[in-house]
Amino acid sequence: MLNLPLARRGWGAPHGRAFLLLVLAFLTVLWADAATAHGVTLGDKGYIQEISGVHILPFLYLGAKHMVTGYDHILFLFGVIFFLYGFKQISTYVSLFAIGHSTTMLAGVWFDISINGYIIDAIIGLSVVYKALDNLGAFPLWFGFEPSTKAATLIFGFLHGFGLAAKILDYGISDDGLLANLIAFSFGVEIGQLLALSAILIVMSRWRVSPSFARQAYAANVILMMLGFGLIGFQISNYFLAPVAA
Repeated sequence: MLNLPLARRGWGAPHGRAFLLLVLAFLTVLWADAATAHGVTLGDKGYIQEISGVHILPFLYLGAKHMVTGYDHILFLFGVIFFLYGFKQISTYVSLFAIGHSTTMLAGVWFDISINGYIIDAIIGLSVVYKALDNLGAFPLWFGFEPSTKAATLIFGFLHGFGLAAKILDYGISDDGLLANLIAFSFGVEIGQLLALSAILIVMSRWRVSPSFARQAYAANVILMMLGFGLIGFQISNYFLAPVAA
């Protein structure tokens, strides 16, 4: 995991190219957040508020859509698998993340555990920062020890699950058919996660064999870290501005 000690490698790729990529990524993040109104499109929200009973396919679709379009979850997954190569290794970490977010997503909605969406999304942004720092080798360098990456993946999976629960609660989901619909949503999330993960792995497999990967990996994780900080700042600012806007 810790292949890029902070004090030992340079950017590798040109600074200008990395900066441009960072700016474009930030613009994408800001556009996506504004367009989806805190992760819940008006069309999806209106539909869910109007229906009741068991609706397996719609909730499968919503779960998959949220994960595929959920840039915060995708950024974290990208960081998690960045230095994972074997199928067993990748499946272990992805399973830990899935167990974590499925557990708290189901429990959060079923028991109506309401965490402010902006706060939990800021914490999810923190998970992105954490994983980037982990990939950069910051923790042994700064603190003299390496935290368990498996434990961190599971813990942050729990936190991501509360983010999913916040989205579902925003839908105003009916109690009629709730358990079946939640399970369908959870399966949809896993489908979306597999689709996103497959796309990332296809790109990563080609990138890793290039001679420039070792140099560019540092810049990629610095950008990942800055995107995480951007998510934190964006969500915290929305937390304070949302009451005013309302």
